[in-house]
Amino acid sequence: MLLRFTKMHGLGNDFVVVDLLSQRVRLNRSLVKRLGDRRFGIGFDQLLAVDHPRDPDVDFRYQIFNSDGNEVAQCGNGARCFAKYVTDKRLTGRNPIRVETNAGTLELQIMKDRQVRVNMGTPELDPERVPFQAAQCASTYKVEAGGGTVDLSAVALGNPHAVIVVDDCARAPVTELGSQIGASERFPQGVNVGFMQVIDQASFELRVFERGAGETLACGSGACAALVAGHTRGLLGNKACAHLRGGLLQLEWQGKGQPVFMTGPATTVYEGQIRI
Repeated sequence: MLLRFTKMHGLGNDFVVVDLLSQRVRLNRSLVKRLGDRRFGIGFDQLLAVDHPRDPDVDFRYQIFNSDGNEVAQCGNGARCFAKYVTDKRLTGRNPIRVETNAGTLELQIMKDRQVRVNMGTPELDPERVPFQAAQCASTYKVEAGGGTVDLSAVALGNPHAVIVVDDCARAPVTELGSQIGASERFPQGVNVGFMQVIDQASFELRVFERGAGETLACGSGACAALVAGHTRGLLGNKACAHLRGGLLQLEWQGKGQPVFMTGPATTVYEGQIRI
């Protein structure tokens, strides 16, 4: 059969969006991995699936698969692309849009300037719920990696995130250290590893090594986790601009027990179809 898809990106973090409302396709790890191959398939960081909700109080179900075929619970850049997709395709006229994910319900709002504001939910700092192996909750933890000890913060925003503060983001050993920490037994489900250089209380640079995808040009949930980690450590205020390799995100978090809000662009690249 021919599978219709839309190629999109959020600050260079690229996606294939598939409409499962009108196409009967069973996505599995093998198929997603084949589609994600940049030489023999379409190529993407994540595949996003638009499906019927199981909860009658939301508008859509939103599934996310990394290019290695594994399903994950959260993707901030993907959420913005999801909102633009269902709006542009006229699958909904609602704004904001409520979507069901494996991490809970997300609320997506198309702004007047066509940027998308996402309520990313309340971050989790309890190590057991990240999940991360630690005796008690702390703002930083020491983890063995790279032939030494690394100080990092552990935050869950649908997906687990480790945030490391560095002096120079451009020179950070993102692939080497990111892959080592991602394989650490202390993160039993793996982890996205962010390398954050604080510029001032309202801005930071960030590079992220994502589990199942490697380093991407942008990671929305990783940027939100970095704001939470930076604010918790007294390095950032409640609002900050994240400078990612693919562009800028505006972030806001009012503190413990409150949701993180992320605002940024979403771009459609092309429409296509592929035989599967």
